[in-house]
Amino acid sequence: MVAALRRAALTLAAVVVAVFLLTGLLPQDAAQVMAGQQADPARVAALRAAMGFDRPAWERFGSWLLGVAHGDFGKSYLDGQPVGAVLGQRLGASLAVVVPAWLLAVALGVLVALLLGWRDRRAGSALVAAVSALPDVVLISGLVLVFATVLGWLPAVSLLPVGGSAWERPEILVLPVLALTLPAAAWLARLLRGPVADVVGRPFVLDARLRGLSPARIAVRHVLPHLAAPLAQGAALLLGGLLAGTTVVESLLAYPGLGQLLATAVGTRDVPVVQAVALLDAVVVLVAVLIADRVAAAGAR
Repeated sequence: MVAALRRAALTLAAVVVAVFLLTGLLPQDAAQVMAGQQADPARVAALRAAMGFDRPAWERFGSWLLGVAHGDFGKSYLDGQPVGAVLGQRLGASLAVVVPAWLLAVALGVLVALLLGWRDRRAGSALVAAVSALPDVVLISGLVLVFATVLGWLPAVSLLPVGGSAWERPEILVLPVLALTLPAAAWLARLLRGPVADVVGRPFVLDARLRGLSPARIAVRHVLPHLAAPLAQGAALLLGGLLAGTTVVESLLAYPGLGQLLATAVGTRDVPVVQAVALLDAVVVLVAVLIADRVAAAGAR
């Protein structure tokens, strides 16, 4: 456990450094974006000085790191609000989409993996591979076309009520949840299909089938317990991937969560927000992987 925590700490440190360096490589900076393309160089220089861009990179990195260590992520360049408060507002909205999508993706992915692994279904495997590789833009466009345009069951965009929450209009959550769930479930099904096929071919499963046990009972009692390790690790990676994958989904569906916040921050070069969201995603992935490793270790005993 100590070694795992040490590796996680080193990974997080590497992510922190990488995020700071990569945001520094973005073309233009917040001062140039806010001043405009035809702005007077003196105005740009004044904005850069006000934002601290004239300080050495190592000094800016040290100040940011010290602030993060004390729970201060800085202030947004765009509106001057504390980044921590902005993250708190958007995180709740994203979790309202990510958590249901994660639970549905795990359940659906396991079910599909069991169906594919029980027998060699090449057509099903090809369909799952196609769904997992489908670009987000194509998938979301198809969902909007079917459910919003043709059937008229759901709104085409997922705008929150002014001053309200997503739970006041739960129908706006359906398209974002579906857009996240389908490729995630397909990816998990592909990951688990091999382990399922391996377990299904073992003697104790063949013996259970010869004794006339139903496929559902065999799956629950004999197959699923042997999938604890790959399922835990896959579900952990899936959680981090879904949180990071909200950027495209939320932007296309106008859903005001962390993903849309990140896309806006990148466009406006709002570096403190970009760094905070990236750091949050990294922490979620690392914590989930640590938990998955513990589950896998416990299952191997």
